[in-house]
Amino acid sequence: MKDYLILGASILGDAPTDVVVRDGNIASIGSGNAEPRANVPMETIDGTGLIALPGMVDLHVHLREPGREDAETVETGSRAAAKGGFTAVHAMANSSPVADTAGVVEQVHRLGQDAGWTEVYPVGAITKGLGGKVLAELGAMAESSAKVRMFSDDGHCVNNAQLMRRAMEYVKTIDGFVAQHAQDADLTGWETESPAQMNEGRVSATLGLPGWPAVAEEAIIARDVLLADYVGSRIHICHVSTKGSVEIIRWAKERGIQVTAEVTPHHLMLTDELVKSYDPVYKVNPPLRTEADTQALREALAEGVIDVIGTDHAPHPEQAKECEWDQAAMGMTGLETALPAVQHAMVETGLIGWRRFAEITSIRPAEIYGHTHQGRPIAAGEPANMILIDPSAATTVHPGTHASKGRNSPFRGIELPGEVRHTFLGGLPVMLDGELATPRSTGSAA
Repeated sequence: MKDYLILGASILGDAPTDVVVRDGNIASIGSGNAEPRANVPMETIDGTGLIALPGMVDLHVHLREPGREDAETVETGSRAAAKGGFTAVHAMANSSPVADTAGVVEQVHRLGQDAGWTEVYPVGAITKGLGGKVLAELGAMAESSAKVRMFSDDGHCVNNAQLMRRAMEYVKTIDGFVAQHAQDADLTGWETESPAQMNEGRVSATLGLPGWPAVAEEAIIARDVLLADYVGSRIHICHVSTKGSVEIIRWAKERGIQVTAEVTPHHLMLTDELVKSYDPVYKVNPPLRTEADTQALREALAEGVIDVIGTDHAPHPEQAKECEWDQAAMGMTGLETALPAVQHAMVETGLIGWRRFAEITSIRPAEIYGHTHQGRPIAAGEPANMILIDPSAATTVHPGTHASKGRNSPFRGIELPGEVRHTFLGGLPVMLDGELATPRSTGSAA
């Protein structure tokens, strides 16, 4: 394995310095510390103008495998993660078969290890088959080689309050937590012939599309933070999308309830006005909301009411999006555009700096899950899971160039700032100069 000398990079936007990566760790920081080792080659990387950040950690992706390989595989999703600057991703359970047993989560975990582009952690289902009726094999998944700690029926809400209570009680005993997809099925007509299609409001009324009221999300969040308080368990709220949800989470945190929350890059940037185009690329769950909601989400993320970015990367085959709006699948890709989108929405608006960026994309998500080697500071002795980005770059999004199989990016054709140039995973550059290099599964012996 080579040693790497990164010259003149700015750690978290501070003064330029040098970084030496050796044996999977950061060996030293500062000029004059790059003494080459006998018989060990050292590769130099020019970090001038680049910012060094901890590798990003995504608590919410859909890698589709097993069973839905036409949309994505662990291999292609992992490649997309590496290109996007993620050194760890957490794969939701809505594969086919559902990740509701030890066998399936172990398969996903093994596929991630074999791919080697990023660390892949399977998320276990809360209920069998995501059916919302019977608890899945939570203990068996936790005790498996995948060591699952996060459980979610994402894509489906656990609407039954008693079942959610039991899930919270159970995961508390195995040092885990529940991640809720907050969507009241009755308020969104989810099991009817006319389910909600977009945010309920002025635009939905104009277009004549069934509306998805904000209270459908907020009511579930309110119920679940109260349940978490009663049980003394942890609850994580997926893809928060409304101003009202922010206020409920704020209230819960002030009360000392163990609640964390995520927001997607697309909910920070895009609004329901885009649905006027009837382009199914903008169809997503939860739906794009109003400008007032978007602004509230940005402020909550800057303040810390919302803890982290979760991409909700949801690739679909082309035929699932190139159709009439009401027939189209819900979801957007996000791994390869997350950093530019968040830089645009949060950094360039002055709401946060690069230190806070590192907190919401790496440090805090790693803390929430319980990782000890991800989300670590860039310091001597720490694991070399890190990225180097060019904040001054400007790139027009072309989904056809993405590593993901999904082409359903809502940012297509939009120029966004910032670019990931290098991604280090366990001391190995899995991406160099913006191009995929060598996966850790094969490169660790190099």
